[in-house]
Amino acid sequence: MIRSLLVANRAEIARRIFRTCRELGIATVAVHSDPDAGAPHVREADAAVRLPGSAPADTYLRADLLVQAALAAGADAVHPGYGFLSENADFARAVIGAGLTWVGPPAEAIEAMASKTRAKDLMRAAGVPLLAPLDPGRATPDDLPLLVKAAAGGGGRGMRVVRDLAALPAELTSARAEALSAFGDAEVFLEPYVEGARHVEVQILADAHGTVWALGTRDCSLQRRHQKVIEEAPAPGLSDGLRDALHEAAAGAARAIGYRGAGTVEFLVGRDGRPYFLEMNTRLQVEHPVTECVYGVDLVALQLRVAEGEPLPAGPPEARGHAVEARLYAEDPARGWRPGTGVMHRLAVAEGPGLRVDSGLADGDEITVHYDPMLAKVIAWAPTRAGAVRRLAHALERARLHGPVTNRDLLVRALRHPEFEDARMDTGFLERHLEQLTATGGHTAPLAALAAALADAARRPTAGTGTGTVAGRLGGWRNVPSQPQLKTYRSAPDGTEHEVRYRLTRDGLIADDHPDTRLVEMGPHQVVLDVDGVRRTFEVAGYGDDVYVDSPLGAHVFTALPRFPDPTARTEPGSLLAPMPGTVVRVAEVAVGDRVEAGQPILWLEAMKMEHRVTAPAAGVLFALHATPGRQVEVGAVLAVVAEEAPAPPPTPRTAHSDQQTAPGRSRT
Repeated sequence: MIRSLLVANRAEIARRIFRTCRELGIATVAVHSDPDAGAPHVREADAAVRLPGSAPADTYLRADLLVQAALAAGADAVHPGYGFLSENADFARAVIGAGLTWVGPPAEAIEAMASKTRAKDLMRAAGVPLLAPLDPGRATPDDLPLLVKAAAGGGGRGMRVVRDLAALPAELTSARAEALSAFGDAEVFLEPYVEGARHVEVQILADAHGTVWALGTRDCSLQRRHQKVIEEAPAPGLSDGLRDALHEAAAGAARAIGYRGAGTVEFLVGRDGRPYFLEMNTRLQVEHPVTECVYGVDLVALQLRVAEGEPLPAGPPEARGHAVEARLYAEDPARGWRPGTGVMHRLAVAEGPGLRVDSGLADGDEITVHYDPMLAKVIAWAPTRAGAVRRLAHALERARLHGPVTNRDLLVRALRHPEFEDARMDTGFLERHLEQLTATGGHTAPLAALAAALADAARRPTAGTGTGTVAGRLGGWRNVPSQPQLKTYRSAPDGTEHEVRYRLTRDGLIADDHPDTRLVEMGPHQVVLDVDGVRRTFEVAGYGDDVYVDSPLGAHVFTALPRFPDPTARTEPGSLLAPMPGTVVRVAEVAVGDRVEAGQPILWLEAMKMEHRVTAPAAGVLFALHATPGRQVEVGAVLAVVAEEAPAPPPTPRTAHSDQQTAPGRSRT
């Protein structure tokens, strides 16, 4: 029996596994990098072992250190979680070779599915339907669109959609470079890109006694950059025949490789209803909670049971109801899905009947560049799909998210989009509707800015009773300022400025642009306004110059602006700034002095498990290039400068008797 388990992972999945271990009476061991030393998963474990360093390559991807940590802490089993080394056959062998129990499939099964190209050969032999690969040298315009995919990994890394045959060589080169950087293997392959397809997968669970469960389907079609964002179980709108075919194909794939434990077989389902095998993930999936909710099982507990050699019951339990999961990310969908870093001051999502939150963060934790920017998974269950979707959207809408920009608004709008509500979505949904899903909700921002200004006033002694707090109603105040007050805020992330002008008089609030708004209550953290006869409560929280305003009308983030901005805070025109902290992974074949076109890639940054292109803002001449592969950069660092025309050379120095000076590189006019 397993008595002490080391989780070779971090954050949300480590906490998820620890939760089951506590229920089963199994001691827990965490591992952590230096940035994760104070992380919740470390604090919750019975023991923790440091992995010196910050980068995953030096810590969570070091199989030798992980095995040493398990032995040092007295663990007798290792669970890999997902990501990192969870699908690494050599790691599985190292764990078993050290005399530890491996909570996962046999190394041979992992190896069989490690390469997508080899996996497809196996599945073809097993009779599983799949797309035929294409030879890049023989591709024709009739084959378009095409999909370039990395053979050795997932998560959208090394994946490119090609719609112009002339672009294929460059996309192959780019995909190989990204695959090599992400997985240490540059192999890519080419196959047809199925337009309008759905991403449907089957949860598999198998034991060592010949029992294989197909625990229903999941739909994971809502994706950005080929990475899942919203998942649900069961996959809606499938015919009984198609569902049975997917179950049979997935179980057949598991039996073909002698699988044991939890795994997922992924398919594309075309508009014609035909399924095509994509890959098999030989591990627990991020979206496993929706299956747990629908089947009433604990997949981690079942993994542990299988690892201990116990048989599964002959068949799985019956499914009931519907579950939907949304991945809450620190990222800005409107700006190329740019990931965010910084302190997560508050992360509060309601839990209760039908609602579950899996998170690796606690209030005050730092979001760094080293790891995926996922903040939490929010899961809703209900007897019907419509009920689960409504419950999830409402929970996200009322969440308190004080920190970097998140994808919360996009998630809520996607869940309420008619195509999603009617289960007509496909893998192109987010790309197709991105502009609509990220439109600025500016109509409530001015009112939220007024609430922020009033809360700020309540913190100052002149606003109320002389103690710095206004806790009562307007009639009980003393020392109410009657002079006009002015406060300016910049809204994040769109940068819109809101100038708030108001007066607090003995007769009440007089606010420019809000003639029908009456002040009911006012305090440093809560403002109640009567707007056209409807009472609204605004919760206000400040962290330095940043102000977060939450209300049933929506959430807004503002930065309080000084009355007299610093005129020196400027950047040279044409500067390409690092959008986030990260590492320069490669630079385009351009040199200083070359002419570049608007949108032309200049370099690529890697941050938070994603690669980001930095492009020329306009056509011009590359005047400066400060980036080299491997360089670590901070947010806002100048990486390059593109000038509309080559800057003029410095003027000839004047003779010593001149009484006028010219700064280098600048002309006098």
